[in-house]
Amino acid sequence: MHFLPNERVALFIDGANLYSASRNLGFDVDYRNLLDYFRKKAHVIRAYYYSAVLETDEYSPLKPLTDWLAYNGYTLVTKPAKEFTDSAGRRRVKGNMDIEVAVDMLELCPKIDHAVLFSGDSDFRRLVEAVQRKGVRVSVVSSIRTSPPMVADELRRQADQFLELADIAPEFTRRQMEPRPRSPLPLRQTPADPFTEPNDAA
Repeated sequence: MHFLPNERVALFIDGANLYSASRNLGFDVDYRNLLDYFRKKAHVIRAYYYSAVLETDEYSPLKPLTDWLAYNGYTLVTKPAKEFTDSAGRRRVKGNMDIEVAVDMLELCPKIDHAVLFSGDSDFRRLVEAVQRKGVRVSVVSSIRTSPPMVADELRRQADQFLELADIAPEFTRRQMEPRPRSPLPLRQTPADPFTEPNDAA
């Protein structure tokens, strides 16, 4: 993977897309290690995490993760997800964050040298092209090893660099662990899934 030590880098993480890709590859993401991994490679000035949140639920399973991210070096960008019933009567949730990613990446262009996009969505190809025209390099992180592949061919071709998630995942994989009984001083884990407690803000 090619990063320059003094390169100003921003991470743009499509939360739902990264979650799907990592689950398809059979691992959970440790977000603290992910940020540390990129900070060792370059000068990370911003790490955005995008997630649509259902506000109708009394308790959102995403809340512990999003709370933790907001206190641990990530800029959290959320919006209400829309719930609807499809033609077959199934409950569906829609929460596309493409516009939010595009606005932030284009606004940040003058302040960065390299954008790292965690998504394989073909809709981002035009955004990547526009950002490149402003002199910013773009890396796309996704996977072609899932079935079907998580990244669109046109997005992979447009990127300056494609990073296969399966190859770099060992740097920030969180091992699955058996639930343990609570103790007075529990061993704190980095919230890597929606069900870890969020009170690790110190």
